[in-house]
Amino acid sequence: MSTESSEMRYEFGKNWSRFAKKSFSQERVDIAAKHMMSLLKRDNLEGVRFLDIGCGSGIHSLAAFQAGAAEVRSFDYDPNSVETTQKMWEFAGRPDNWTIERGDVLDDAYVASLGTWDLVYSWGVLHHTGDVWKAVENARKRVAEGGTFYIALYAADVQPDPDFWLRIKQEYNQASETKRRRMEAWYVWTYMLNRRPWRLPHLGWRMVHHRMTRGMSLFTDIRDWLGGWPMEFVYDQDVIDRMKETGLQLENIKTGEACSEYVFRDGRTPVSPAA
Repeated sequence: MSTESSEMRYEFGKNWSRFAKKSFSQERVDIAAKHMMSLLKRDNLEGVRFLDIGCGSGIHSLAAFQAGAAEVRSFDYDPNSVETTQKMWEFAGRPDNWTIERGDVLDDAYVASLGTWDLVYSWGVLHHTGDVWKAVENARKRVAEGGTFYIALYAADVQPDPDFWLRIKQEYNQASETKRRRMEAWYVWTYMLNRRPWRLPHLGWRMVHHRMTRGMSLFTDIRDWLGGWPMEFVYDQDVIDRMKETGLQLENIKTGEACSEYVFRDGRTPVSPAA
């Protein structure tokens, strides 16, 4: 990745701030929680210490808090994401056991200062850092003995031409606001409607389905997809093999969409509090 490319960065936080202002609802939080729990194969997070790396809109931190997490800590590189997550914290009643801050997963000293957590969560974030494998490794090190590592990464397995999308992302980030709107319309016309105007009802269905799957907004995610830079794709098996080498075993996986979701478990026995 060139120096110019690595310095160009999409303003993720502004996109999530718009989502929070226009689309946030308790229903979306409930849907996000349901999706999270289904992959974790849990009913709740009672007693679990939850670390949200790249908290974005804050909706998943809020879902974890409402699911009974004993402690929540959220951080993001983007100040606007931090601000948006703080609004979620206010919505939750300003709980003392939820802290939010600005931080960089590539900052070794900062990440080490976080300690270890029962559940380390990072959805669609680590591939946008400019160094995906270092980001994954730094995040993995925050998993406590016997803990869980839940990450989602853009999968090279489902992209026939990853280089094409990397070029699109760079073009989008260098574009004017007017050109960005045109690129968004091009994406909807080409990939949502398949260049067929009579598929508009299907687009409406896609919007509802998108909300009901993870609580997200289709058009927020389209902007995130087109603009998401820095960006790296990874192969599912590479992720699984690297985590296996560190002692993390794959417990669940969801593939076939843009992001593959992985749930890994640390095989070590947790240290007894009395030890």
